[in-house]
Amino acid sequence: MTTLTVKDLLPEDGTRGTLVGRVWLPQVNGPAVVAVRGDGVFDVTATFQTISALCEEDNPAKALAATGGERIGDLDAIVANTPPDQRDRTKPWLLAPVDLQTLKAAGVTFAISMLERVIEERAKGNPASAEAIRKEVTRLIGDDLSKLKPGSDQAMHLKQVLIDQNAWSQYLEVGIGPDAEVFTKAPTLSSVGTGMDAGLHPKSTWNNPEPELVLFVSSRGKIVGGALGNDVNLRDFEGRSALLLSKAKDNNASCAIGPLLRLFDDSFTLDDARKLDISLNVKGSDGFVLNGHSSISKISRDPTDLVAQTIGKVHQYPDGFVLFLGTMFAPVEDRDAPGQGFTHKRDDIVTIAAPQLGKLVNRMRTSDECESWTFGIGALMKNLAQRKLI
Repeated sequence: MTTLTVKDLLPEDGTRGTLVGRVWLPQVNGPAVVAVRGDGVFDVTATFQTISALCEEDNPAKALAATGGERIGDLDAIVANTPPDQRDRTKPWLLAPVDLQTLKAAGVTFAISMLERVIEERAKGNPASAEAIRKEVTRLIGDDLSKLKPGSDQAMHLKQVLIDQNAWSQYLEVGIGPDAEVFTKAPTLSSVGTGMDAGLHPKSTWNNPEPELVLFVSSRGKIVGGALGNDVNLRDFEGRSALLLSKAKDNNASCAIGPLLRLFDDSFTLDDARKLDISLNVKGSDGFVLNGHSSISKISRDPTDLVAQTIGKVHQYPDGFVLFLGTMFAPVEDRDAPGQGFTHKRDDIVTIAAPQLGKLVNRMRTSDECESWTFGIGALMKNLAQRKLI
């Protein structure tokens, strides 16, 4: 991992927005909730012991602005100390800006990625079969379902037509049916942040990054802000069987969120989030470069609908949750042999960026090579108690 700078992290408008993150403080052997401001990084843990607690405020941005905090250093130094290869463990480094929230993700929320899921299913995880199947699926379904409203009469008519043609798929069910796919991405507190290694299962040979908007939602179902995310995906595992979703999605370091949480305020609102264009860049040590993007404006279900399908009378989240919104990015470019498509290689650098949210940068390694996750909920509670914060 190359050295990170503030330029690799902040939104285009710098610290104009309300930015909050988490930093590891070696002197207390635990995390701090921090406000990132123009004049430095400020520890506000004495007021907000967790990001989750801050998100429970009626107006989190206003509450954070009213909290001074203790300055712990310059953002430049903390960012530079974050990549594991260069890290001085006696000095602070950045963490993922999420703690007690449940880590949820929505899938098949864009038409183009829905078609790729159908292709994975029919290819049974074999990338060599994908191109021929892609042509057949496009012939049967078409290549533009973006105007089709999930659950509508038109969508249900298409479903019946495809059933009659023996072309229906479980991915089409959640893509155009009334019920969204929402799953648990990873355990609470297991996310990695910017500058850290992100993990792939060592047995995967067909995989890809998924650049996504991650919404932060309170226990009341109120969307309070957003960050960038990489919902690392193993196409071969899930393609073999949808029942392998947990193995395809939930591995050590496979959930990346960052660089910071931007809370909604006058400078950044939910409507701004709805219009986000998220870019993706993959650079390999072999010289390979892949670029992609995902436009939230092309999502098939509004973010508020996805949140409403996640929380309500049938499911509660007392500490709130974050929700990956899915992606329209589905790489089909060949990296090596023709027809084999894209897959990661060791040391790929993945940069996911949006003007209003900054950049999330991760180096790809196998999950067994990444730093082991050892600091869970019990460790956090014990640490906060030792610091007399709870």
